[in-house]
Amino acid sequence: MNNLPFLYVLTGILAFFITSYFTPIMREAAIRFGIVDQPDGKLKKQQEPVPYLGGLAVYLGFLVALALTFSFDEKVLGVLLGGTLVLVLGLIDDLGRLSPKVKLGFQLLAAFVLVKSGIRMELVFLPDWAELPLSVLWILVVTNALNIIDIMDGLAAGVAAICCTALFCVSLINDRPAVAMMAIAMAGSLAGFVRFNFSPAKIYLGDTGSLFVGAVLSSLTLIGSYTIKNTVSLLAPVVILGVPLFDTAFVSYIRWRRGMPVTLGSPDHFALRLRKWRLSVPQTVLCSYLASSILAVCAIWIMYLSEIGAALVLVGLTAAALGTGIFLKKIDMTM
Repeated sequence: MNNLPFLYVLTGILAFFITSYFTPIMREAAIRFGIVDQPDGKLKKQQEPVPYLGGLAVYLGFLVALALTFSFDEKVLGVLLGGTLVLVLGLIDDLGRLSPKVKLGFQLLAAFVLVKSGIRMELVFLPDWAELPLSVLWILVVTNALNIIDIMDGLAAGVAAICCTALFCVSLINDRPAVAMMAIAMAGSLAGFVRFNFSPAKIYLGDTGSLFVGAVLSSLTLIGSYTIKNTVSLLAPVVILGVPLFDTAFVSYIRWRRGMPVTLGSPDHFALRLRKWRLSVPQTVLCSYLASSILAVCAIWIMYLSEIGAALVLVGLTAAALGTGIFLKKIDMTM
């Protein structure tokens, strides 16, 4: 165990360089086989087609780095298997569109695999029969939240990398080496990918990557530990994942108010509204990075506060989220 700090650093560096190596290869393969995102002038406004398959490079960086530095236990294997199932789903969707029902079915299967591997909520105040559906719901929500937020160059990958870094720090605090190793591997992989994905993007994660990253993030939050000094910090994962969860809730609310299906695409994402307001793409993405970083610090902070102190911080963050939502809703997206 004395060499863990070295292994953490080595894993992160390996993941970074492996992903950096494979990303251009995946880009060329996607271009050769025509696996590209075509601009449509509506939601997809890039100047030219951008290749997918970036998620495969992230997957390889994550998997190979872990294989070289860490011994797999049941939960690690569960995360890898569940994540791989979702990766295959995303790859099929990138190659040819799948219906929302089929995608949900695959995600439920992956969630079942994760829960069967012991990746589930373990809350003393909840009966066992309630933990299972809540665990599945959390996996589905987080997995799709990363997919939903992937609508701007560098946004999903960069925010996810910050979330993984926060989970790595939390795992170090709570002495959870398996979670820490997977978190640093994912953070390194995403950092290696962002250099090709930041505006103007040379390659996209695609559903292959965004669904895979979301599945891994949901798993890591479930098997982490947060209640150092208070039970309120059980909500720390919600804070860490605040940016993608906020966008999911905001978009769902807007579409519900309009009587639109939640699964139907629309330009209602917070990032697109900030872009419409006055920010450039890089400015919007960097603001999202800043917001995610602040939330990560707050999540770790509330773990050390008293019950009342942690509750007050959460109330403040909730008020800020509501205020942001009200501001964003007023931005006219029809012009």
